[in-house]
Amino acid sequence: MKFIDEARIEVIAGDGGNGCASFLREKFRPFGGPDGGDGGKGGSIYVVADRNINTLVDFRYSKTHHGKDGEPGRGSDCYGKGAEDVYLRMPVGTLIIDDVNGEIVADLTEHGQSELLAKGGEGGWGNIHFKTSTNRAPRQKTEGKEGERRTLRLELKVLADVGLLGMPNAGKSTFITAVSNAKPKIADYPFTTLHPNLGVVRVSHERSFVIADIPGLIEGASEGLGLGHQFLRHLARTGLLLHIVDLSSFETDVDPVKEAKALVKELEKYDEELLNKPRWIVLNKLDVLDEAERKKRVKDFVKRMAWKGPVFEISALNREGCQELINAIYLHLEEKRHSAQRAEETSMTEEARGISSIDPEDPRFKILED
Repeated sequence: MKFIDEARIEVIAGDGGNGCASFLREKFRPFGGPDGGDGGKGGSIYVVADRNINTLVDFRYSKTHHGKDGEPGRGSDCYGKGAEDVYLRMPVGTLIIDDVNGEIVADLTEHGQSELLAKGGEGGWGNIHFKTSTNRAPRQKTEGKEGERRTLRLELKVLADVGLLGMPNAGKSTFITAVSNAKPKIADYPFTTLHPNLGVVRVSHERSFVIADIPGLIEGASEGLGLGHQFLRHLARTGLLLHIVDLSSFETDVDPVKEAKALVKELEKYDEELLNKPRWIVLNKLDVLDEAERKKRVKDFVKRMAWKGPVFEISALNREGCQELINAIYLHLEEKRHSAQRAEETSMTEEARGISSIDPEDPRFKILED
């Protein structure tokens, strides 16, 4: 299936049915009075997050989605039937934005989450509602309201715990293949990865996390070189970035430090928030170096980068050092989850204390004496 992570669609909710102006006609009841029913409501359009879908390809070719109109009211106090609502199923991680004003309409982060995209129009009133003691034969009725109409921009941001960054051919696809169940294309030329790949990393039978591999960045991506920045959005929801660096190249015109710094600059141009995410350096392809050369290159890289964060030495090809990296990632993610949970519990406790503690000087709680 083709991977599509952007689309534009138009959603048009159904109009409400018109109300009816009618009068009762029965034998022996010449003045039966008004009996015009209301129109039915128009069909609304909802979106539902579905974890079994991983692309927006259905919305690339089906751009307009209509809700049905409500039926008009009829005589004999018959109300029009309301139209059924339309449900569009989209991948978990889809961000839905109003293309006119830029407002975020919905952010689908959980399976089964449902959000309203366009509300159907209300049905019009029949003349039965306008009967009064002084107006016993009303001919008024109202028309149904129009349904909402919106042009929406869909952006898919894959949900992953860890994201991979690196230049083309740094070994990202080999790494995700070595540690997870993902099977991306691997070759000895740049840009073999053309769309994001997700893999589940199993630390044990009951412990796992999700890792995302995106196409490599090159210097000048912000100007559209290579594949540009179009896939960086998929790292926005990750909690940790792994910067994969190839230290094996013996070519004099390739400087790993220069490439690493260029990638950091591209991150800064794209999104300051993404740049400030926790980021670890992972030095790859060290199996082709002897022990002395390996130590020399690692030390030189860290010194010239002035890097203060974690550094891991691996070989994705023979999986050397991969298990230690996986364990460290899982511990980091668990600590983040526990910290967030503790912060939430503390916030709830403080809120409860604020509700239970009453200041007797607060005029809102002052007891009025007789």
